[in-house]
Amino acid sequence: MAAITEQQVLDALKSIIDPDFNKNIVELGFVKDIAIDGERIAFTIELTTPACPVKEEFRRQAEAAVGALAGVGDVQVNITSQVQRQKTAMGKNIPGIKNIIAVASGKGGVGKSTTAVNLAVALAQTGARIGLLDADIYGPSIPRMMGLEGRKPGIEGKTILPLNNYGVTTMSIGFLVPEEQAVVWRGPMVSGALTQLLNDVAWGELDYLVIDMPPGTGDAQLTLSQTVPVTASVIVTTPQDIALADARKGIAMFRKVNIPVLGVVENMSVFICPHCGETSHVFAEGGAEKLAAENDSKVLAQIPLDIQIREDSDAGTPIVAARPDSKQAEAYRTLAGEVARHISILNARKVDIPVVMQMQ
Repeated sequence: MAAITEQQVLDALKSIIDPDFNKNIVELGFVKDIAIDGERIAFTIELTTPACPVKEEFRRQAEAAVGALAGVGDVQVNITSQVQRQKTAMGKNIPGIKNIIAVASGKGGVGKSTTAVNLAVALAQTGARIGLLDADIYGPSIPRMMGLEGRKPGIEGKTILPLNNYGVTTMSIGFLVPEEQAVVWRGPMVSGALTQLLNDVAWGELDYLVIDMPPGTGDAQLTLSQTVPVTASVIVTTPQDIALADARKGIAMFRKVNIPVLGVVENMSVFICPHCGETSHVFAEGGAEKLAAENDSKVLAQIPLDIQIREDSDAGTPIVAARPDSKQAEAYRTLAGEVARHISILNARKVDIPVVMQMQ
């Protein structure tokens, strides 16, 4: 029997189509390092993010496609990733940071910080290099939610050394100001502090920096849009009309400063009774879907109203870390996959790779 060739392996793998780029993985350049040793075939599939929602499906399809070749006895598929850097003329790049994700809301009290924390930790759990910046100068909550309350960052010269927990490099004004002390600053001081937290922190090499924005459309949002290249934003809302009205303003603000809106996270979407399992739409129903449709966007995730999410956040253990097998944690992992997927699409568009954005 003739030896298996590299071309035969590549031809077999052309049957695997990436649903976002609408091209096969060979054409996209994802297949690397093919090694043939008799009946044993090994190769690498390098994806655009470690949080790719279909990476295990790709592995299964690749094993089946190559395994079906005559003479193949064993197939080893190594899945890796190389996150692309945001390419934009807006703002000055922060060394080492490939993508910046702004998690925002039109108003307070909708669970934006809880969403940002669990998104960051869920992305880190996929193997991505993640940073988390608490940009809410007046009401920083990240230190407590990340289990870092009471700890202080180091200082080397003029550089701040951030803290780390759950695999996430974290910085907040709350590390520098006592919890009981109010921050009474005018707008320019807030902008200056945010600029310092972005540029004077030793972030290291990051695939994604998640920024927990303050609510509203004020100085912090404008400073961010004018200072650094923000890859995209995520809008957090609850289903009731008053929250949706403010979320619309948030979407409009980001689009006005040319920051893409990946979609909407509907927090407190439904209450599931812990005793009988009955579901109740405490804050109305269908609001996020309507908001997304009105703005040519999509609902990235629907997070239930659940006491465990609140208790774990207050205890400094994000639910994706505290209860990784729970349905609540699965909702945040779905969000992480959707965010990473759409950022890959955005970055591919900027390097002229034809893609099809699927807005299901």
